Amino acid sequence: MTPEETVINMIRKNVWSKDFSLITLGTIISAIAGQAISLPFSLMVFDETQSALLSAIMFVSGMLPNFILPLFIAPLIDRGNKKRTIITLDYLTGVLYLLVALIISKTGFNYQLFVAFSFIAGIIGSIYHLTYTAWYPDIIPVGFEQQGFAVSSSIYPTVVMVMSPVAAWLYKVMPIHLLLVLIGFLTLIAATFELFIGNQGLRRKEGTWSWREYIADCKAGFKYLRREKGLRNIYSYMAITNGVATGIQLMVQAYFQTVQFLTVAMLAFLRTAETLGRMLGGLVQYKVNVKPEKRFGITKFVYFTYETLDMLLLFMPYPLMLVNRFICGVLGITSFTLREASVQSYLPPDMRAKVNAIFNVAVSFAVIVFQLSAGYVGDLLGYRKTVVLFTGISMAAIIGFIAIPSAVNRKVYEATRCSQQDTLA
Repeated sequence: MTPEETVINMIRKNVWSKDFSLITLGTIISAIAGQAISLPFSLMVFDETQSALLSAIMFVSGMLPNFILPLFIAPLIDRGNKKRTIITLDYLTGVLYLLVALIISKTGFNYQLFVAFSFIAGIIGSIYHLTYTAWYPDIIPVGFEQQGFAVSSSIYPTVVMVMSPVAAWLYKVMPIHLLLVLIGFLTLIAATFELFIGNQGLRRKEGTWSWREYIADCKAGFKYLRREKGLRNIYSYMAITNGVATGIQLMVQAYFQTVQFLTVAMLAFLRTAETLGRMLGGLVQYKVNVKPEKRFGITKFVYFTYETLDMLLLFMPYPLMLVNRFICGVLGITSFTLREASVQSYLPPDMRAKVNAIFNVAVSFAVIVFQLSAGYVGDLLGYRKTVVLFTGISMAAIIGFIAIPSAVNRKVYEATRCSQQDTLA
């Protein structure tokens, strides 16, 4: 950080620097575009094929790049110009939408085209997400990490809640190729705003970069996590609980579809309640600054409370289910904001992409394993018992990875970018 930036941050009253405002605006536009096309795409594939299997194959094709690509692309991201990468990918995505729109306008629905598009979009999305995650902490003004992550974590729940009915309406009234044209132009607009961001996210090392150094960089993330037990604990816990959460979500959906007094519409209201909780929680995190030394204690309380509410969910009457999900929305956004503000501050900038890549691959693997396991166990034990079993696994992960090794974990949660910069200096 330059002396001028230090002075500006000393007198700054909130997170809204020029760069942060621009990245937030670009993110909102991109989120609107993504939500406006994802639901119509999935609806169209099922309407045209009448096959859940073919719909699932298209979904999986978009996830496949997350299983291996992040590990190999992360060293390039850590060394490269992150601003240039983000803008290039946004423009590429916009052009891809327009190209697919043109093809569909000529040929009509083509399942193979949709699968190929989903796979290519998955590759772009995998690189984009990793780059964005590594770049975003540098754009937040120092000292305002909690506010910054509170803003970012509130964008997608808000957009999903607003855009889900809009996307369903657009699917009914607008041909898919025209919708793709609209989304393409929105993506190009988002990229244009990002052109004016000053921070380049550039941390290029001196000298040439040989193949041997690239391989060493690929291994560097694993070596770093081996000696950073606190980070390893947190990421292990998160991989398990992310996987468990997808399994529980599947069980809750199946329960609502099979119990006579519950409906799919009631399930939708349940998710709306959780989204409203996330929005409120994000607002609280934006307004109330939590001191670094209090983050870990609050996070532990949130983790245990969240899993307890998950365990009780399907044993409650419906009105209490709504309250349950609202509270979980508040708790979920609280833990996410405090964890990201801490972990991304703790990670050295030249390690963010590599370590986050390992985490992304671990989460993708855990999601598949727990989703399949939940389906199998749910058929054997029933949906409510499976939820209890899976939340028990999460509770064990909290105890084993978070509560018992509190000393090493607390060091991560109390990190600030100022303290980390002093350490690196």
